[in-house]
Amino acid sequence: MPAVNDTKFQPAVFLLTGIPGQEDIHVWISIPFCLMYVISIIGNSVLLFIIKTDPTLHDPMYIFLSMLAVTDLGLSLSTLPTTLGIYWFQSREISHDACFAQLFFIHLLTLMESSVLLSMAFDRFVAICNPLRYASILTLPRIAKMGLVCLLRGVTLMLPLPILLKQHRYCKKSILSNSYCLHQEVMTMACSDFRVNIIYGLFLIVSSKGLDFLLIVLSYVMIFKSVMSTACHGKRLKALNTCVSHVCVVFLFYTPDIALAVIYRFIKNYSPILPIVLGNVYMLVPPVMNPIVYSVKIREIRVRIIRVFFK
Repeated sequence: MPAVNDTKFQPAVFLLTGIPGQEDIHVWISIPFCLMYVISIIGNSVLLFIIKTDPTLHDPMYIFLSMLAVTDLGLSLSTLPTTLGIYWFQSREISHDACFAQLFFIHLLTLMESSVLLSMAFDRFVAICNPLRYASILTLPRIAKMGLVCLLRGVTLMLPLPILLKQHRYCKKSILSNSYCLHQEVMTMACSDFRVNIIYGLFLIVSSKGLDFLLIVLSYVMIFKSVMSTACHGKRLKALNTCVSHVCVVFLFYTPDIALAVIYRFIKNYSPILPIVLGNVYMLVPPVMNPIVYSVKIREIRVRIIRVFFK
């Protein structure tokens, strides 16, 4: 009987949510989502194509940029099926295994993006603070090892998430507030004790994105000190200008994440739509804006894109 009761009260699926109260206009809401996905996929694919086919862009900065484009592509593709499924076909149901797989890839790719942004900050630090040793420090084999470390770090830290979630029974009303699965929300659907998930989730935040963000800030403090010690005003502006695009990308990536953390932990009365909007901004805006920012700010990429499309 207990086994029968467990299966009776354990829902077979989770229910995803679009924009609450706006179900009648979901088709219209899907238009900006579709546009953002198209821009993200085309923009990052073009960026990868330009960097791969042009030997003059095989420098460390552009290799790190191609890593960023790959993670952005993966992030867009991991949320696209469920998001458009809701807005186009009102398909809200997702099985437990599919949900756990999706949240694993979402968290893996966001952590990898954070690691790549840290690597890019290190690249700027070496280029500005120690330019004479730049080529000897950031060699191709070393960059490949850094990329492999980013991947292995993400897989090692994120693999326990679906394993821990798999141990729970889900007997509550399993309605998620987003159009995709996230660990911090799925674990609250469990009717068993999920304190281990809370502790491990906090450990992940501190040891991964929190540490990466702290090191990025530290690297820019050292870059700023090195630039300010330069006597020539023109050289200062030129050095800082090489960091503008990376700073913009870091701002786009971490700001929605920090805002969501502040809302969930410190603000009691807030509109339920606000975290949904911020969550979509966090998942969609960086993959859309990253190729645009780098195409606009980096002349070499801009010139080659113009040559490809306007011969």
